[in-house]
Amino acid sequence: MEFENQVALITGGTAGIGLETARRLARGGAEVIISGRDVTRGERAADELAEAGRVRFVPVDMSDTDSVAALAEQAGKVDILVNNAAAFPTATTFEQDIAGFDRVYATNVRGPYFLVARLAPHMVRQRRGAIVNISTMAATKGIPGASVYSATKAALASLTRTWAAEFAPYVRVNTVAPGPTRTEGVLVEWGESIEDLAKVLPLARTARAEEIAEAVVFLASPKASYMTGATISVDAGATAI
Repeated sequence: MEFENQVALITGGTAGIGLETARRLARGGAEVIISGRDVTRGERAADELAEAGRVRFVPVDMSDTDSVAALAEQAGKVDILVNNAAAFPTATTFEQDIAGFDRVYATNVRGPYFLVARLAPHMVRQRRGAIVNISTMAATKGIPGASVYSATKAALASLTRTWAAEFAPYVRVNTVAPGPTRTEGVLVEWGESIEDLAKVLPLARTARAEEIAEAVVFLASPKASYMTGATISVDAGATAI
């Protein structure tokens, strides 16, 4: 199996894209760690994934630097990191409050940044590793109400390029930028408005979480061995056409 003897950490791995990514990595032989804020949901997800392979849950609040440090310590030596956890509330620029702005940046940018800072040195020392950051089509397209979320994901895509240069040649760092994906978390924040976004796309539909997960797993795998610093848009053609 292509991920045998590797440890993979997926933040936000208890539902949606993260859960489907964890399932595929576990089936590929990886020892998988999923993290999230909700302990009950995390333990339930780990139980669900037990049929796929070795999976454990570690709680984390990505907006809290101490919690991120504790996650890194409990995860230990990681070979694959998927930065999937994110906050994505909607608000127009006129309506956005400072506390919400800070929380989204802390969760979507600062948390992944310092998690990578703690985990990537091992990857460099062992001369092998893969980091996949989850961005969004909104990082390159203007979508009303998504100003802060879009900006944080554009920052994460920028970090992808910087990290790819800093950790070369041993650690590959890439981004997956999904289009509107029908997951529980997205529906809570965006509701059925994601269907309106999807209607104008070339493929005219929302994505399933497993469709995005396939791209993530590809970038984490040896099949993408000559790819680093890249962004794969899995967005029904939104940013290409």
